[in-house]
Amino acid sequence: MSNAASPGCLYVVATPIGNLADLSPRAQETLRTVDAVCAEDTRHSRQLLAHFGIERPLLALHEHNEDELAGRLVARMQAGESLAVVSDAGTPLVSDPGYRLVRAARQAGLKVSPVPGPSALIAALSVAGLPSDRFAFEGFLPAKASARRERLAALAGDTRTLIFYESAHRIDEMLADAVAAFGGERPAVLARELTKLFETVLDGSLAELQARVGADANQRKGEFVVMVQGAADEGEAKIVEGRRVYALLGAHLPPSTAAKLAAEISGAPRKALYGQSG
Repeated sequence: MSNAASPGCLYVVATPIGNLADLSPRAQETLRTVDAVCAEDTRHSRQLLAHFGIERPLLALHEHNEDELAGRLVARMQAGESLAVVSDAGTPLVSDPGYRLVRAARQAGLKVSPVPGPSALIAALSVAGLPSDRFAFEGFLPAKASARRERLAALAGDTRTLIFYESAHRIDEMLADAVAAFGGERPAVLARELTKLFETVLDGSLAELQARVGADANQRKGEFVVMVQGAADEGEAKIVEGRRVYALLGAHLPPSTAAKLAAEISGAPRKALYGQSG
C-alpha cells in the first residue's frame, strides 16, 4: 500500500520529542509527499525535514494566526492539495496549535488523517509506574502563582493520575505548590528530557521530588512531565475537597460553622475538617 499523500487530505503528523530516530517511516513519507507542511516554528521544522532530506514548502501555523489562516488552508485542500500539520515536538494539538485547522477541515467535509508517533505525556506515563487505567492530562498550569495554586487545589481530590507539563524556570514553584495542594506524601514521578541525552525519571513522594530538584541544578534544566498519583479513594477525595472548602469558608466564618458547611457541601466527615485551617 502506498504511503503517498492523498489529495484534499490534512495529515496530523507526530514528530520526535528529542530522538530523531523516532520519526516513523510513514511520517517521513507523508511529509515527503504532501504539497506543504504547516509548522508551529518553520525554522525548527525546516531543520527536522533537512535532516531526513525532505524539501517541502513550510507554512507558519501558530496560535496567533491559526484562526486567520485556517480558511485559506481549507480552500487549498478543497482545490486538491494535501497538507500536513506538525508541532515543534510530539503529537500536534496536544498543548500545541492545530485544533482550529482540524476543526475547520472536518467541518468542510475534508479527510483528516492521523500519522501517530511520539507524545511526551504517553511516553512519560508508560515509564512512571503510576496507575494508568485512568488519567487526566492538564497540560501547562497557569503561569500566575495564584491561578496555579487554585487549579491544583481543585484537582487535589481527583482519583485519576494527573499529568502536567512544566518548564525549567517554573519547576521549583510548581512542585512547591503541588506539595501544598496534594500533601508532601503523595506519590509522584518527574520525567525530564525524555528520549534525549540527559533523560531522567525520578519517583518518590512529592516532598522527596521537590527536595531532589531543589538540591540539584541539573534536575532543573530541560522539559518536564510531572505525574501525580490520584487521591486513594472516594473517601479521601471528599476529605481533600472538604478541606479546600473549609479553608475558603474559614476566612469568613467561625471555625465550627465553616466545618459544618464544608462537611455538608463535600460529604466529608466534619471531624476530618475542623481545625484544618490552623
